[in-house]
Amino acid sequence: MSEVKKSGNLYIVPTPIGNLEDITLRGIRILQTVDLIAAEDTRHTGKLLQHFQINTPQISYHEHNRRARLEELLEQLQQGKTIALVTDAGMPGISDPGYELILACINAEICVVPLPGANAALTALTAAGLPSDRFVFEGFLPTKKRLETLNSLKNEPRTLIFYEAPHRLLQTLQDLGAVFGGSRSLVIARELTKLHEEFWRGNFQDAILLYSSKQPKGEYTLVIAGASLPPTLELSDTEIKHQLKNMLQQGIKRSSACRELAELTGLSRRHIYQLSLNLE
Repeated sequence: MSEVKKSGNLYIVPTPIGNLEDITLRGIRILQTVDLIAAEDTRHTGKLLQHFQINTPQISYHEHNRRARLEELLEQLQQGKTIALVTDAGMPGISDPGYELILACINAEICVVPLPGANAALTALTAAGLPSDRFVFEGFLPTKKRLETLNSLKNEPRTLIFYEAPHRLLQTLQDLGAVFGGSRSLVIARELTKLHEEFWRGNFQDAILLYSSKQPKGEYTLVIAGASLPPTLELSDTEIKHQLKNMLQQGIKRSSACRELAELTGLSRRHIYQLSLNLE
């Protein structure tokens, strides 16, 4: 009887976002012992490997070759080889094509092993001084339909996190300020964990003024205060029923009326819907 060969593991290994000391001991061990490292930029990762005297061979896996490389990596994993997936900086799969390889491995029933580690979004959030109990990570804004994307987030009450490159920073600040309002609070984190790490705190109006005369340098993470929730309207069940009856008589659909009143009162839509079913 022929033996069924067990597939290898895909390790998701975070790499430092600046300071090389931020790699974990486990991360170093995995990079030393896997058969292959799939790197976004082999030259960039090569400097990290050289620093820690790691001699594991690399193969490139990035935005421009991901389709051609995907099958090759899957085949090697299915043959029993172990592969470490790394990005240039931070957590693989976050704002890079690592997601597609991870999903392909899951679909092929190949074991995916994630390691915790450096991440620019969470690093910026913890030091921003804005609410961190609930947040939304948006990564890089799309180049097309970006205003549509921003308008969909205009009333988001949770803290927002974006990444941005220096050459697009001013335009992005202008777009965000136009949609969110110039007085909305934000924190601009620059060059996190590096020698020139900097946190700037203020609002969009002041940030646009600053970077209209200052050349942006380095990588940026923007942490933005969520929208202020409007005060809720306190209505009794009898008053809610009265409002529902008026809205339904105006031709407003039951579901739309319940949703609108739920937003106004802060009550659950289910509770209001039940009230709507008991109207005379």
